[in-house]
Amino acid sequence: MGMIGKLIGSPAAVGALGEAAAGVAEVFLPSATKKMELSAEAQMAALRQLGEEYQHPALSWFDRLVNGLNRLPRPFLAFGTLGLFTYAMVDPEAFATRMVGLNAVPEPLWWLLGAIVAFYFGARETHYFRSRGVVSPFPASGAASEENAALEDWRQG
Repeated sequence: MGMIGKLIGSPAAVGALGEAAAGVAEVFLPSATKKMELSAEAQMAALRQLGEEYQHPALSWFDRLVNGLNRLPRPFLAFGTLGLFTYAMVDPEAFATRMVGLNAVPEPLWWLLGAIVAFYFGARETHYFRSRGVVSPFPASGAASEENAALEDWRQG
């Protein structure tokens, strides 16, 4: 047995010394794996809580009324645009007069209108994005659907 073996002792002592060094090192530099595990655990807890909150929403008459009103702007915009085309064909002079009036609207007001419309449709898209189910990258059975041959060779070799 060499000098280091006499100083440190048995292989079990070497293992204990290595674990102690790793523990001391994690005080100064946290383990990236542990950090990722805790982050995933926190995210899953947040998703579970969100799912429990919206499991059985109780809709009152006011909620149903607001939901109905929230569905109106898109049809109004679509039919209003078609109405403008019809109006332009029926009475071109009055249509041109009104378009000259729109040209007098200051640019900051157009930016404000654009922001309102963008936030409205962005909020709707976000709502529908959030109401979709969580898609897991893992198969439901727990086993991989396709095995990686190179990975298997590495594990065996």
